Amino acid sequence: MELYQLKSFLAVVAERNLTRAAEKVFTSVPAVSAQIKALEEELGVQLFERSSRGMTLTSAGEKLAEEARRTLDAAQRLRQAAAQIRGAVQGVLRMGTVTDPISLRLGDVMVKLAERHPGIALQLMQRLSLHSVQALRRGDVDCAYVLNEGGPIDGLDVRKLKRMELVIAVPRRFTDREWPVSRDALLSLPWIETPANCGLRPAAERLFRGAGREPGQGLMAETEAAVRGMVASGLGAAILRKDQAEEAERAGELRIWPHWQDETWLCWLQREGADDPALAAVRELVLETWEH
Repeated sequence: MELYQLKSFLAVVAERNLTRAAEKVFTSVPAVSAQIKALEEELGVQLFERSSRGMTLTSAGEKLAEEARRTLDAAQRLRQAAAQIRGAVQGVLRMGTVTDPISLRLGDVMVKLAERHPGIALQLMQRLSLHSVQALRRGDVDCAYVLNEGGPIDGLDVRKLKRMELVIAVPRRFTDREWPVSRDALLSLPWIETPANCGLRPAAERLFRGAGREPGQGLMAETEAAVRGMVASGLGAAILRKDQAEEAERAGELRIWPHWQDETWLCWLQREGADDPALAAVRELVLETWEH
């Protein structure tokens, strides 16, 4: 059974005349007649009563005509979906990122994107969380991963992806000499700060202010990789994501102070009301990746 046979069948249903049906489907009368005959033989039923007045549907033909319409409608929907993929879902998206690509599961997103939407290209721009928020509002990026407390951000659509546990990483050179037992002893160590627009900064402020102190003016690092490297080099203590700190501890780079823990959220951001098909496709893949 072929779709063109169903089209000829429905053309005859509509016109009740082989000549007009042939004109409707842009073919010859013998071709339409042969298609109807082949369809009847395959289905094992008679579709039309033939007379001098034209072609009249049999009861079986009436039932199967509706099925033929549904089949052709389904084929048309398939074509429309393919056309949308080829045409609408394409473009270049600028994505702000934080932390390392593995933690963002960017590899999984990229693989799915190449498979399902090869017409979409991503430009990754690593920056601090607040910088990504500002870039979204200016229109410099289309979407972003940020570390955020999880609350609403005016004008932006915020989707929580994963709770991120935070811990304190201490250089081994301090712990080998004298492990800081109290919080005061810990905060008296050299400290590696992050900028005010970093997603880890609020946790650091809670830590210091909980002890009646203000965050110090020590060394500054703008990325988590830089923070980890500076702690491993023995320059000072710092707040890190727990997964990164545990990896570094297993590697013998540092130790985790066990008496404190906090959290933040990895979030997906885009402007409220943004309806670009490429952006919607990427958001769907990101959310799908983080659901599993």
